[in-house]
Amino acid sequence: MQINHTVKSRFLKYVQIDTQSDPLSKTIPSTEKQKDLSKVLVEELQAMGISDAHIDEWGYVYATIPATTAKEVPVLCFCSHVDTSPDSSGTNVKPIVHENYDGKDIVLPDDKTQIIKVADHPQLKNQIGNDVVTASGLTLLGADDKAGVASIMDAAHFFMSHPEVKHGKIRILFTPDEEIGRGVNKLDMEKLGADFGYTIDGTTKGSLEDETFSADGVKITVHGVSQHPGFAKGKMESAIKAVGEIIARLPKDRLSPETTEGKEGFVHPVRIEGLVEKASVTFIVRDFTDEKLEAHENELRAITDEVMKSYPNSKAEFVVTEQYRNMKKMLDKYPQVVAFAEQAIQRAGMTPKRSSIRGGTDGSRLSFMGLPCPNIFDGGHAFHSKHEWVSVQDMEKAVETIVNLCQIWEAEA
Repeated sequence: MQINHTVKSRFLKYVQIDTQSDPLSKTIPSTEKQKDLSKVLVEELQAMGISDAHIDEWGYVYATIPATTAKEVPVLCFCSHVDTSPDSSGTNVKPIVHENYDGKDIVLPDDKTQIIKVADHPQLKNQIGNDVVTASGLTLLGADDKAGVASIMDAAHFFMSHPEVKHGKIRILFTPDEEIGRGVNKLDMEKLGADFGYTIDGTTKGSLEDETFSADGVKITVHGVSQHPGFAKGKMESAIKAVGEIIARLPKDRLSPETTEGKEGFVHPVRIEGLVEKASVTFIVRDFTDEKLEAHENELRAITDEVMKSYPNSKAEFVVTEQYRNMKKMLDKYPQVVAFAEQAIQRAGMTPKRSSIRGGTDGSRLSFMGLPCPNIFDGGHAFHSKHEWVSVQDMEKAVETIVNLCQIWEAEA
């Protein structure tokens, strides 16, 4: 199977469109500029001949590649998100293609202190001779998840150009706000009408992820006692100091992102706001089982209760919000979804690498919404940072995997 790839040119175009999401926004999508890319995608899909491609009021892109077989084949959905992380600027991204990469450290030209070191990114050793794309040193690249978007678009272009290739009905879905945990908040599942799904939002070539963290958010709000500082003795109870003590009492050698790996969970403060009278800290809590998640939250609650003993006239609110759950619980009910993905990766000349995500994808929530949805690689690395990079050849392998996968489902129907 020969694919005349368009993924490189699409990717370079897409990353230059600023689509950063905003966790503080109350709108849906959180930033209107995400629709700038979505509109481009709709135009390109329609130009391929996909007549029903459209963007809805919430910023979701829906499109259908019609079936080319008479068989009854489950409807597949391929999904990626258009937004980029709030953790690093996505404005004026300047992608640089390092053709025939030589295996050395990459100095980013717009800020030469930003160096993508092979010692820190050992996967670069596998890219010698390939074309590696980076940003210029002032922004993230946007491979998370525009590499996935470009891969799906390239696969769609292939299918629309080759109606002789047998496959069932394929649904394309591009979501906003995945990076801030709202990626499927307004998704119309009935309208989507798919039986099984795959997010294209992974990392290393050949990787296939069928397990994610389970995730909660915790917000602790302390209501302190404010007094004029000149007359505060014995009266003031600073909410700022109380919140600071809660954070200071977190374990130093465990239960944090910087001290955990593999299947270890964590409690991570991500935002502080406050005045003397009222202050709050927001945490993300992560682990692979609900039981461990609850244990981490109980430990955090115990720390809070202990700190508040020193602030007898103040009170603390402890609010837990469910974010998503480990998708493996749902995927284990449909083993063929992962098995067919492994076959598709093998057909593209790679060894499948099944792993667990120390994070989540839209697929986590989609799986619990009735769309079993593992995660397939798109070749990106060092997400959410100025050191983000992706290999053109690895994106092409993601495209091949999507094409193979649709043919396997048709053949097995």
